[in-house]
Amino acid sequence: MGMRMLGVLGGMGPLASAEFMRRLTLLTPAERDQDHIPTLLLSDPRVPDRTAARLAGGEDPLPALLRGIRILEQGGAEAIVIPCNTAHGWYEEMQAATRLPILHIVDAAVRDLARQGIGAGQPIGVLATAGTLAMGLYQQRLSALGHPCLVPEEAEMRELVSPGIALVKANRVEDAYPPLAEAARRLHGRGAAAVVLGCTEIPLGIAAGPALPFPVVDSIEALARAAIAWARAEEEGR
Repeated sequence: MGMRMLGVLGGMGPLASAEFMRRLTLLTPAERDQDHIPTLLLSDPRVPDRTAARLAGGEDPLPALLRGIRILEQGGAEAIVIPCNTAHGWYEEMQAATRLPILHIVDAAVRDLARQGIGAGQPIGVLATAGTLAMGLYQQRLSALGHPCLVPEEAEMRELVSPGIALVKANRVEDAYPPLAEAARRLHGRGAAAVVLGCTEIPLGIAAGPALPFPVVDSIEALARAAIAWARAEEEGR
């Protein structure tokens, strides 16, 4: 039978989901097709905007998220990943609605700090959507692990981070590099030992230019690593 099937609830946005699949493939130790993780990708860009729902009274994305989970269940998925950080503001409701484990992207990203040797007590910068920051998804977990948390100022969100994310969603990835890299550099300049790229559009923009000269946590890659760990643990447990 081989490894169990992973379900990917994607489309938020589509390019981030495609990049997750690429990273999952490249990071998986494999010598042949059959060594890779069976994966069912649902890339549904019709899910309502998550930040607008949290901050501006926009349409609730939960019904669409639950619909996607049902599709993945019916397709045979045995665990689910969601390559969108802000969607994890509805994590509890989604997990309560399915028997399948949903691997939490924020937990995966925070664990990646330890993989990179960033110890407790070191300040961590977080670049994310306004919705993710407003919900405190990273701040809560980082604080619980003893990390002071630095986030962009309101003007930086308005002038750098949000426009950079929008450029990636518009497939203008190279144009997204300058504002996103500048926002990351400012967090590092204020004392961040590492910067978490806590929106799955941000790593795409950062990858379009020169590498930043300080540690970053790519939430897409961290989620791919978590999925590989799940698949290998499941296979070894059989």
